[in-house]
Amino acid sequence: MLSEVQLKKIIEKVITEISVGDKVKGPEVDVKAIDETLDDKDVPDITEIDLKAQVLVPNPENLEGLLRMKQSTPARIGVWRAGPRYMTETLLRFRADHAVAMDAVFTDVSEKLLKEMNLFSVKTRCKNKDEYLTRPDLGRKFDEEAIEIIKKSCIKKPQVQIYASDGLSSTAIEANIKDILPAIMQGLEVYGVKVGTPFFVKYGRVPAMDVISEVTEADVTCVLIGERPGLATGESMSAYIAYKATVNMPESRRTVVSNIHKGGTPAVEAGAHIADIIKQMLDKKASGLDLKL
Repeated sequence: MLSEVQLKKIIEKVITEISVGDKVKGPEVDVKAIDETLDDKDVPDITEIDLKAQVLVPNPENLEGLLRMKQSTPARIGVWRAGPRYMTETLLRFRADHAVAMDAVFTDVSEKLLKEMNLFSVKTRCKNKDEYLTRPDLGRKFDEEAIEIIKKSCIKKPQVQIYASDGLSSTAIEANIKDILPAIMQGLEVYGVKVGTPFFVKYGRVPAMDVISEVTEADVTCVLIGERPGLATGESMSAYIAYKATVNMPESRRTVVSNIHKGGTPAVEAGAHIADIIKQMLDKKASGLDLKL
């Protein structure tokens, strides 16, 4: 019977021979050459696959029923399996959608877009994205410098103050702001409503609107903010609207229009709806649960 020391020596010898053999006999792989022969067209974009029309279940008993179910929800239904695990295609799509969600949270709204939309920018007390995610309280507050910028740049005592904020999805602002902001502004113009100066708040939480309401003395304040992304989309935006918002007011005083994205309520349609809600708030001097729509 071999001792432990002898067994270790035999294993080491075999490993050494295998390594040497690989170096001598193994073909050299030119990674660069392989990369150059690959074409993007040869690799399908897995994110372009329509999940609602995709059927991975082999020979489903009720194909029509499965497709109807998939059309009615963004949930991942009928993804099937390989043994006890996800299929490769399902796993890759999951990871791709997760990457989209991560990008939505951790990227910033581009300065080019803000300039194009003529939106000046202020920042909450959060110093960076990490602090924004770990200190929600700082995303509700502004330092004196930011307050002064708002005071100097915005119309005082407007009927409506609208601003955009990255929230938990900068992608939502990038995808929707060009359509939704003009739609709201045009709708309110038709109603003869005086709108304040739109702007952008970086690292903002929803209750930051209460501070802005008090600073601008607006009758109605509306924030267009990126919502927490899921695996269905990273572009979902919501509008939180309140009449005479004040710091530390109850959440029940806010009216919310959510699920604004191309797969939910389109931005232009949502903008017209928001303008109508704001008009009713001004007429009834109420918002949230107090507003009977």
